[in-house]
Amino acid sequence: MTQRVTKRRRETNERLLNAAEQAFAECGFQGVSIAELCARAGYTTGAFYSNYDSKDELFLALFTRRSEIVLKQLGEAVDQALVSEQPVATFIELASVVDEQTRTWFLISTEFTLHAIRNPEAAQALARHDAAIRAAIAELLAPLLATTQRKVTETDLDMLLRLVVAVREGGLAQSLVEPAALPHGELERRFLPALFGGLR
Repeated sequence: MTQRVTKRRRETNERLLNAAEQAFAECGFQGVSIAELCARAGYTTGAFYSNYDSKDELFLALFTRRSEIVLKQLGEAVDQALVSEQPVATFIELASVVDEQTRTWFLISTEFTLHAIRNPEAAQALARHDAAIRAAIAELLAPLLATTQRKVTETDLDMLLRLVVAVREGGLAQSLVEPAALPHGELERRFLPALFGGLR
């Protein structure tokens, strides 16, 4: 019985997450109610509150799911880069790819960031999640950074990753608005090698 309940709960949670991802991308984080999310998933609000306390908590679960996907992709990019002649440049090229999932998540995360800026509690929760993924990315990048023969302190690496995120997200925003003027990944390919010391 417990296994059946656990499986059902996982399925319910996955459907809620999928519905939320679609709804947040289409309508914005503030533009959809919990009742509407549940209707999209085919559940009552009772199913929602048996899994989450708030819409913020649901977003953070989406963040965790998306982070796992991104970390897997970055890990694969590091593996490919390490066997190339120009590891840093190769990694940046692979990591700069923008697909439909990237666009969808950018819309969702940007909306929640604005919400967090206005809401201190949400800001603290988002900051914790951001810090966790930066730490995970730093660990993934360690073999790549070793190829540059540069010693980077933990603090400097965290600041570097903050800057990389700023370039990535700022460039993505501009390329989505002006795709002809700024192709996806152009800022990353041009300037991130310099941020990593200009070494390839």
